[in-house]
Amino acid sequence: MASNDAKPTVIVRRVKKIQGGGHHGGSWKVAYADFVTAMMAFFLVMWLMAATTKPERAAISEYFRNPSPLSGTSSTPAPGMAGPGGASTSMIKLGGATDISRGDSNDPFQNQRESIPTPVDEREREKKQLEALKQELEEAISKSQALEPFKDQLLLDITPEGLRIQIVDKQNRPMFDMGSAKLMPYTRQILGELSRFINQVPNHISITGHTDITAYSTQLGYSNWELSADRANAARRALLEGGMSEDKVARVIGLSSSVLFDKTDPQNPINRRISIVVMTKDAEAAALSATAALPLPAAAPPAPPPADDEAGATPGVGAH
Repeated sequence: MASNDAKPTVIVRRVKKIQGGGHHGGSWKVAYADFVTAMMAFFLVMWLMAATTKPERAAISEYFRNPSPLSGTSSTPAPGMAGPGGASTSMIKLGGATDISRGDSNDPFQNQRESIPTPVDEREREKKQLEALKQELEEAISKSQALEPFKDQLLLDITPEGLRIQIVDKQNRPMFDMGSAKLMPYTRQILGELSRFINQVPNHISITGHTDITAYSTQLGYSNWELSADRANAARRALLEGGMSEDKVARVIGLSSSVLFDKTDPQNPINRRISIVVMTKDAEAAALSATAALPLPAAAPPAPPPADDEAGATPGVGAH
C-alpha cells in the first residue's frame, strides 16, 4: 500500500529558444563573404601574374617584402621616389587596358618639367599675344585723335616673323623730306604713339627702311641703299624719344627698292615706307644668330705707293 501512496515525479522540460535559429543563423554569411573575398583576391593575383612581365612581378614582390626606402635584395628592385625599394609612382601596364604613359620615377623634378610649356604651346601663346597687340593698336588708331588722320598710312598684319607695322607715304603726305632722312613732325608723332604699345610686349623689334626706284641724292656714292638705312635709323631714334627701351631693337636695315610694296608701279609713293616688326622668338633668334655669324670686316689692304708723276718726280726722271 505504501507504494500506491507515493506521488509521481514531475519532470519539467525547459526548451531554450535561440533567436536566429542557432547554428542555422547569419554567421554563415560572414564565412561566405570571407570565402568570396579570398577567391576574388586569388583570381586578381592570377590575372596580374598573367598580365605582367617578370621584371614587373619582381618589382611588385620586392615592394611588398620591403616597402622601406632602404635597398632590397631582389634582383630587380622596385623604383621609387625615395630610391630602390620605395613606393613606385610608375603604372603597371596591364594587358588589354589603356597604356598609361610612365614617368621617370627617379626624377624628382618630373612634375615641374611636365608643367613647362612645349615649343608649340609657346608659339601659340606668342601668336595670341601679337594678335591681341594688333587689335589693341587698331582700336587705339581708330580712337586716337593724333593717329586718326594717318590711319590710312598705318598698315598692320601678322607675318611669320611677327606683327608688322608699316608706315607708308602718301602722295601729299610723305614721312620724310624728299630725298632725305629728316622726319616730318607728324611722323615723329606717329612713332611716339607706337613706342608706347611696343613697350607693352617683351619681344624685340626690327626696323626696315624702303624706298621707291627714284634716286634723289646728288651726292657721289650716296644711293637709295644709304637713304633707306638712314631713314630706318631716324625711325629708331624717334621711337627711343617716344619712350621705347633701347635694348628692344634687334636689327635696323635698309633695303632700298629691292622689296617693293607695289610691284606694278615702282614709283608709287606707297613703296616709300618704314616697316617695324614686333618679332617672334624664332625670328628674333634667327636674326641674332645671323648677326653673330657675320664675319668681322677684313683689314683694308695697304694703299699702293704713289706713281712718280703723282709724287712730283723731276721731269726727265722716270717719265715716259
